[in-house]
Amino acid sequence: MANTVYVLNGPNLNLLGTREPQTYGRATLADLERLCSEAAKRHALALEFRQSNHEGELIDWIHEAGAKKAAGLVLNAGGYTHSSIAIRDAVAAVDVPVIEVHISNIFARDQFRHHSHIAPVAKASLCGFGVEGYALAIAGLAAMLGKPKS
Repeated sequence: MANTVYVLNGPNLNLLGTREPQTYGRATLADLERLCSEAAKRHALALEFRQSNHEGELIDWIHEAGAKKAAGLVLNAGGYTHSSIAIRDAVAAVDVPVIEVHISNIFARDQFRHHSHIAPVAKASLCGFGVEGYALAIAGLAAMLGKPKS
């Protein structure tokens, strides 16, 4: 699994395409998975793409990425970004580079969204690039790993 990048999506991201399109755009979760698959392939990485509305399941997947020695993890924890110490601790506990990503610019939104519990333990954070932020996160992760772009 050392060549695998995990892309984990948190609560409500299953509603992409219909949820607040003015904020999150019209791309669906399936569209996002295709975009991530193409980005991973460009950098000779395998992809594990998952979404859950349940905090514990996200934590289990973060642990799994660590146990399987994944190349890296792209994490959009959704609303848990601003509330979950448990997800923050899971990220800190694994020896896997984690890139935090958000579709919207969390700093241009409600005040409570301005704080991320994940950012201090992530290798990098991206927000506001729409779904393209995921491709940027995978490219950045590949660059950190010294993976050539094919």
